[in-house]
Amino acid sequence: MKILNKEELQTAEGVLLKHLPRSFKVYGFIFGINRNKPSTLEIVVDAWPDFKVIVCRPDPENKRAVEFMKKVTYYSTDEQILRKMLTEENAVDWSSYFLIGGFDASHATMLKEVSSDRGVNNKVYTTVHLMYLPDSSHLPTPAADSDLESRISSLNLSHVDLVNQTWKFGGNKQGYMNIKNLISHFPSYCITDGQGQPVSWILVYDYCALGLLHTLPEHRGRGYAKVLISRMARRLHAEGYPVYCFVEEENTRSHKLFRNLGFIEDPSYRAAWFEFNF
Repeated sequence: MKILNKEELQTAEGVLLKHLPRSFKVYGFIFGINRNKPSTLEIVVDAWPDFKVIVCRPDPENKRAVEFMKKVTYYSTDEQILRKMLTEENAVDWSSYFLIGGFDASHATMLKEVSSDRGVNNKVYTTVHLMYLPDSSHLPTPAADSDLESRISSLNLSHVDLVNQTWKFGGNKQGYMNIKNLISHFPSYCITDGQGQPVSWILVYDYCALGLLHTLPEHRGRGYAKVLISRMARRLHAEGYPVYCFVEEENTRSHKLFRNLGFIEDPSYRAAWFEFNF
């Protein structure tokens, strides 16, 4: 097992690009790191340069890592090598709470077996559709009059509390720190009301996926989400970012919204999040 340095991360990004869409989450993390976005991760592989498994895990030398939930993700083309890394090579720290996010749901049985053998409990956090936009040329442009255009801006740090309070996975200190980091370092858009307060917004996670899309209940039904997704997708494409998102399986409204905006998915693939040592 090898920890990648800066030069090797550039090479790994190019390799993962060839494995989209299934490699999107690891690709997104490395894309950000390679463009000097702040990160609390280290990236390890089973072998170099011809790796079959690549894992993003908390960097034990990074003091900021303690401020965030222990998050792990990986991309693998060989389940047996992945199993070996998890069981024999300490690719993850099994001694404390952590969450593996955005992994291939077909690996769920193996992950349950490995954790059970170590006496570590686990549970499904969520299962999701991986949706992506290969090309922005066919992205529809929702109508936005001059008044609406004048109310579109970026989020700022005064909005962290609002976003954290309305985020399904937020509402706590870790959520606050996460959202503060995203607003500070990644693209965001919001639509404000007459008093300049955000009523609808979209952010980009540190793995470069669209997320935290939310409209306050009293402002729904006005097409704000379509406007924000379309604008963000065009911006990300123009800046070279990947354009993708994870939509929870039960969220049929969001799934339909992204599909109607041209996002596609591999119908045979699902991604999942698991918690361990909770």
